[in-house]
Amino acid sequence: MTHADWFPLPASLAPMLAAPGSPPRGRLAEWAIEMKWDGVRALAFVSDGRLRLVSRTGKDITATYPELGSPAGPGGLAGLVGAAGREQLLLDGEIVAFADGRPDFEALQPRMHVSSPEAAMRLAQLIPVAYLAFDVLQLDGRPLIALPYSERRKILTTIIPNGPGRLSPPHFPGPDLDAVRAASVANGLEGVVAKRLDSPYEPGVRSGSWLKLKNVLRQEVVVAGWKPGKGNRTGLIGSLLVGVYSDGGQLLYAGHVGTGFSDETLRMLTRLVAPLRRPDSPFDGPVPAEYSRPAVWVEPRLVVEVTFDRWTRAGRMRAPAYQGLRDDKDPVDVVRET
Repeated sequence: MTHADWFPLPASLAPMLAAPGSPPRGRLAEWAIEMKWDGVRALAFVSDGRLRLVSRTGKDITATYPELGSPAGPGGLAGLVGAAGREQLLLDGEIVAFADGRPDFEALQPRMHVSSPEAAMRLAQLIPVAYLAFDVLQLDGRPLIALPYSERRKILTTIIPNGPGRLSPPHFPGPDLDAVRAASVANGLEGVVAKRLDSPYEPGVRSGSWLKLKNVLRQEVVVAGWKPGKGNRTGLIGSLLVGVYSDGGQLLYAGHVGTGFSDETLRMLTRLVAPLRRPDSPFDGPVPAEYSRPAVWVEPRLVVEVTFDRWTRAGRMRAPAYQGLRDDKDPVDVVRET
């Protein structure tokens, strides 16, 4: 490659997103299947021996996960540059915390919201994370996003030497979809992602070339208000009033979340919503009076993830339970997943 053909890493890049759905049963041979990892999506920009981690919302989160930036550590992504003569690298993947050998989003929560370098280093010892790379987008000055997924995956396997803190998880043939999905259920994983073998990487696009199949109903929702707690929750949040955006950009009420919180989580969320108070409801539609009357309304800036039983005819989630705060997600991108 001549110097004229060399491309610097982009200053920013929006990750490609998966749409809900399942690949056509008669064309499974045209797809590959990956496990869906319950963590924080991050692009890893590596050059000059330095790592820059960028979240899905474009936030620099490098300092939050110092062990991934160490050139010498077992999980250090920076160490991949310089190995085998490589000079530059751009990866797409997921930052994951493991508990009992399985990804655990709850275990990752204390790591996600840390800005102090000292606190981040301390937590890195207590709750180490791994970077699971599932795509390579640029290598040594050569952009790869126009290549088909199958070729990018072949290149990725030559880059990532699996170790305690960095992995290139396997992908499986499309016809094995049912077996892979059953394995994901057995291992307590969130689901699987099907990817077309011939698909290029489409930055910022929620593409039909990537389809996600979840094992349980999970939904990202926007916090728009809260109901004050009673009893042992006095002075804290009793439940969250949450919504999703319509295709037209309206924030629609989707239910109230009152379970799944630890005492520590309730204190954390109470601190976060306090400065976001507003005098009126941010919802563009009605909220049942039993929740709207006592509600404390807030600016819709926080995103949380919940599990639930089903959607009702009224567009509400039945029995939602809190799973975690998603500060890696932009509220305006939160829509109902079918």
